[in-house]
Amino acid sequence: MKATELESKRFDKALDEMIDLFNNLESDEPIIRFSPDVLVDIERAKKKYGHDMVHEKINRVVCEMLSWLDLDDVRLDEEEVEDEVEEAEQETDDESE
Repeated sequence: MKATELESKRFDKALDEMIDLFNNLESDEPIIRFSPDVLVDIERAKKKYGHDMVHEKINRVVCEMLSWLDLDDVRLDEEEVEDEVEEAEQETDDESE
């Protein structure tokens, strides 16, 4: 039996709600816990200069800072790397919506 357009839309909406519920079940632990004053300044900068520019600048500064640390002897397993990349991509997608 083929679904009508209305049934299909209702199913899509219900599926979206289920996915949202599932996503909200996971606790979001930020990679870096910025202090409240830093978070306010980041939001102000994003409002003035745009999300992309602020994210680019923060990433550049963090990358430079991390280059000062000796991390050559630290290895992440494949699952840890995939999780971090997936979370970063999801955050990017959420902000672009």
